Amino acid sequence: MKIGFDAKRAAQNRTGLGNYSRFVVRTLSEQMPQNDYHLYAPRESRTPYIGEIPTLGDLGLHFPERAAWRLLPSLWRSRGILADLRRDGIELYHGLSNELPFGISGTGCRSVVTIHDLIFVHCPEYYHPIDRLIYNYKFGRACREADRVVAVSEFTKREVMRYYGVAEEKIDVVYQGCDPAFGAPIARGTLDDVRRRYSLPPRFVLYVGSIERRKNLMLVAQAAAVAAKRARGGGVPVPVVAVGRHTPYEDEIRAYLHKEGIAEAFRFVHGVPFADLPSFYRLATAFVYPSRIEGFGIPMLEAITSGVPAIGCTGSCLEEAGGPDSLYVDPDDAPAMADAIETACADGPRRSRMIDGGRDYALRFSDERLARDLMETYRRAMEGHKAENTARRS
Repeated sequence: MKIGFDAKRAAQNRTGLGNYSRFVVRTLSEQMPQNDYHLYAPRESRTPYIGEIPTLGDLGLHFPERAAWRLLPSLWRSRGILADLRRDGIELYHGLSNELPFGISGTGCRSVVTIHDLIFVHCPEYYHPIDRLIYNYKFGRACREADRVVAVSEFTKREVMRYYGVAEEKIDVVYQGCDPAFGAPIARGTLDDVRRRYSLPPRFVLYVGSIERRKNLMLVAQAAAVAAKRARGGGVPVPVVAVGRHTPYEDEIRAYLHKEGIAEAFRFVHGVPFADLPSFYRLATAFVYPSRIEGFGIPMLEAITSGVPAIGCTGSCLEEAGGPDSLYVDPDDAPAMADAIETACADGPRRSRMIDGGRDYALRFSDERLARDLMETYRRAMEGHKAENTARRS
């Protein structure tokens, strides 16, 4: 099969949609090399991350050819690309980041779109009104026009059905795996070097992600205050190391910690390159991801793959990413979060079950399985096309 991909995010985005796009292309091209894969990116001058796909040399890489499209790359991506797909004989096009080109359903090329989340609909308070209008139009139109919709979790599937009225039988849940680096062995010397360079404490609770209100890191700060009050009778709370870009929300958390007199309980670390991130997980005593709502929650999967006890919050899909042996608390319950952190950090049978059960659960996100699931979605899209043609001829 000749398959095309929207490669804008794979080429330009370091995290999030970029990671997902590179994951899909890498996994399919490694596990299903019999297909012919083509990447379509809008700017040849902006491809800093495309080289992270190890099979790139075996793939077709395309950019706008006409000067007009090079001057208007966004318009090429949304409309002009259709002529290129026809020229290249693409049989199926996968919009990897919630979008499809306008009018693709009229080209004869089958289409699949991945919807990562509808947080902008579910929680509009986190988004600018103009952004919500644009996203809602693009996502809704893509869901209607696509032959199949991929949802990255059961939670996202329910959201697509609820807000866009997409029939359940049109949606396939295909999870995302995490980078193999999180499950690979790491030399002791590498771990020691990372601990030294970042001055990491012997024991710490790790958070990795955006430091924004939706991610709810304040809950962990409040849990640290609860733990500090408990510890005044003896013992020292395990400190928290938060990895993420500085934001105004971080300043709010710092102010709260200072007010509570526990500023030393938190460390914010910025600018950590991906190469060091697996070592952060491996060195952590436990991992916490208190987000109120996610499309899937890759950091939870990264943690259990690394063999770290993981704690998430209820209310969206984190149970799908962390599995049944991780711990989950209400996103507004600081004492429960403090209890969960204490449990995950305490040596004993429960911690061992969290580690072993998490690793076992992570096996279901293997490259082989996820590539197979995606190819089944592609097969359904193509079979639907054949059924339409048969119906027309009859």
